[in-house]
Amino acid sequence: MLDKRGCGVLLHPTSLPGPGGIGSLGADARRFIDLLADMGMSYWQVLPLTPPSSGNSPYSAFSAFAGNPLLIDLDRIVAEGDLPAILYEESPTSTSVDFKTVSKQKMKVLEAAGTAFLANADAPYKQEFWHFCNTTSWLHHYALFMALKRRYKGKSWEKWPAGLALLTPEKYDTASVEMGAEIGIQKYIQWQFFRQWHELRSYAAGKGIAVIGDIPIFVGYDSADVWSRRELFLLNAKGNPTEVAGVPPDYFSATGQLWGNPLYDWEAMEHQKYAWWIERFQTMFDLFDVIRIDHFRGFEAAWQVPAEEKTAINGSWVKAPGTSLFDTIFSVLGKVPVIAEDLGIITPEVVALRERYDFPGMKIVQFAFDSGPSNPYLPHNHEKKSVVYTGTHDNDTTLGWYRSLSELQRRRIDTYVGAKGEDTVESIIRTVLMSVADTAILPFQDVIRLGGEARMNVPGTAFGNWGWRFTWDMVPDDCSGYIRDQVECYGRCNPKRQ
Repeated sequence: MLDKRGCGVLLHPTSLPGPGGIGSLGADARRFIDLLADMGMSYWQVLPLTPPSSGNSPYSAFSAFAGNPLLIDLDRIVAEGDLPAILYEESPTSTSVDFKTVSKQKMKVLEAAGTAFLANADAPYKQEFWHFCNTTSWLHHYALFMALKRRYKGKSWEKWPAGLALLTPEKYDTASVEMGAEIGIQKYIQWQFFRQWHELRSYAAGKGIAVIGDIPIFVGYDSADVWSRRELFLLNAKGNPTEVAGVPPDYFSATGQLWGNPLYDWEAMEHQKYAWWIERFQTMFDLFDVIRIDHFRGFEAAWQVPAEEKTAINGSWVKAPGTSLFDTIFSVLGKVPVIAEDLGIITPEVVALRERYDFPGMKIVQFAFDSGPSNPYLPHNHEKKSVVYTGTHDNDTTLGWYRSLSELQRRRIDTYVGAKGEDTVESIIRTVLMSVADTAILPFQDVIRLGGEARMNVPGTAFGNWGWRFTWDMVPDDCSGYIRDQVECYGRCNPKRQ
């Protein structure tokens, strides 16, 4: 996988059409997979599927392991009898996600379904549910965390009573007994997510589509991981971060990006033989066929910013374990398909780390035209073992990006890709597909030629991101045939669909 010419589409499931105010793992997801198959695609790339916390970002989640409950297909739960249809009123399709409203409505319904399922001694799938509970090591920590978060009205864990915030084994056991019913509901919700996702992934496999997932290097501070494993992070005695993650000033921001995630205590993790990381990778490969490691360079050295700083400017690069970590992980997992997100400030040490494990890196064509002909993102400089994108979830759509450029910049791009103004996006996609890179990934917004209104995320901004959705009437009637012709022309068609 990833060593033969292929092509895929980047679309997060929240962006799928359908009722309920947000994309789900239901019928529209299967229809989208059918569309990918008709296009001759080999891959569907998604963003992290974890439950988003701060700013609704999938890169800041309540857990590095859990699934996003908002993606659960409620129609399926109604059909199986856990949810009376009278409690579930479908809302019309929208073109953006109102996360606050969707979360309030959907979690209320899911909690009702969990209560009904657990109260029904003869409920179908009860054995499957208990098997999931007994074989999922991270589940109880997460379920207790979310139950407590619900009790304390969504407050971050450091604002809970001290005995629960700075958890002890005794308090853990007591709270687990006291909150048994609420914990059970959270476990039910996770079980439903994982069973629905596995069935959707199997459907994709049946169509010849492999799923590329995303593993963020860092985890959110307000997460079950930090709360339950404080010893693995750089925190003070009160549980507050001493240093936080970010990146220095770059293409996206003159003051850098202050992500705010707590940093790892790599010495403590090494002492535990990186068990937390091994479990995390195992969980991700249970969900996906390929993993994209976000901010790969952070495994060689991470930008570390004092917690009291307001921007990321006054940080410093601090070494990370790199080879020690990956050698340990892959001694357990063996050779697995990984894409390294090697963007940003890349040093020879980062390149050496990526090449040591033979990970393909990323080439972003939107970054290709801000310097001369030696720019590594220009297609004539691409490498075979790499993954080429028009842009990622952090970029504007290609049409929006092109429209934002000066006339001189647009002429330079048109000359390179052989375009004549109106067909520039089409020409850029063709150029991407022509690349020598083994794998090409197209954001779905570019496939259906949408402008900046369809942008997914603006890095460095806290609000207004992640909510874009498409509707089926945005997809041209000839879309699959046209894209398939291009994919076939450049030797990227999925052999199972030829």
